[in-house]
Amino acid sequence: MKKIAILGSTGSIGTQTLDVVRANGDIEVLGISAGSNIQKLEEQVREFSPKLVAVWDEKAAQELAQKIQDTDTKVVAGMDGLLELAAMPETEILVTAIVGMLGIRPTIEAIRAGKDIALANKETLVTAGHLIIPMAKEYGVRILPVDSEHSAIFQSLNGEHKEEIDKLLITASGGPFRGRTRKDLENVTLEDTLKHPNWVMGQKITVDSATLVNKGLEVMEAKWLFGVELDQIQVVVQPQSVIHSMVQFKDGGIMAQLGTPDMRLPIQYALYYPHRRYLDGERLDFAKLGQITFEEPDMDTFLGLPMAIRSARTGGSMPTVFNAANELAVRKFLHREIRFLDIYDIIGESMERHTVIENPSLEEILAVENDTYQWIESRW
Repeated sequence: MKKIAILGSTGSIGTQTLDVVRANGDIEVLGISAGSNIQKLEEQVREFSPKLVAVWDEKAAQELAQKIQDTDTKVVAGMDGLLELAAMPETEILVTAIVGMLGIRPTIEAIRAGKDIALANKETLVTAGHLIIPMAKEYGVRILPVDSEHSAIFQSLNGEHKEEIDKLLITASGGPFRGRTRKDLENVTLEDTLKHPNWVMGQKITVDSATLVNKGLEVMEAKWLFGVELDQIQVVVQPQSVIHSMVQFKDGGIMAQLGTPDMRLPIQYALYYPHRRYLDGERLDFAKLGQITFEEPDMDTFLGLPMAIRSARTGGSMPTVFNAANELAVRKFLHREIRFLDIYDIIGESMERHTVIENPSLEEILAVENDTYQWIESRW
């Protein structure tokens, strides 16, 4: 019986992880967490009987404790609660499905406790990859990618030698606004933005897909995950979302992972690596598919990708500024406080005013995040 804990069990990746648990029957969920969705957490507690549930919001944690007082599940709150969940003695794998930089400290705590990390939290490596990767090596833990693109690269590298990589080809769907001009984007609505053509995801990552910020974060994450240089990473638009990413080797050979757009596959692959299990669902039918097409990303219209690459080249604390500015900008867009194109302005202005810290500590990373938030709130 495989024993896991899930950071962010009520979100898109968290709920699909629980789908994988239901389908297999040999995974025990010992810990779950969420921000404040106690209705969903209560349902999960009653179905999976975890030993521990962590709730970010203190008031919501108290309310949940009242609701599940007839169970044996312990309720904890805040960052201390997340850290306790991350380091649970009995677990083998921590699934980091939490959104945002909130996931960094629990991930570090889990690594120190010797847990493998099923990583779905991009921000952990984007802002603190220089801390996380060496720490994982020091403690002998595996970082198993859950993002579909990084999982595809991980699968394509199975049995290969990393030193023989020529470049990584990260695919993008192009999002809901593929083919639009910057003028076309001036008046797009929140509803327009959340209509992703292929994937069913949480609201934040769906907006990031529309701006191509998500692809920029994936480029930065891939650099750390696979130990390559930025110049060895190329983004290719593949609108059908059939090829999830590729690896080109020094001899010109290319390995690709293909499949229908279903996040349960990379989740299950991470949980059972290096083995594969049966997964129900639609199979790729090449005769019906007919064709797979490719395009270059439009970096003049969708500024999220070039700004991300610029922040990665600058390095140090700049990726933290990029990420933090995007997080707050997307939050404001979801609350209808700003327009779609304002997201780019907020990120760009935040980067312009920042003085880079070359090799930031965790405390400095979190301080830069807070400073970026405060600066944006003072102006937007």
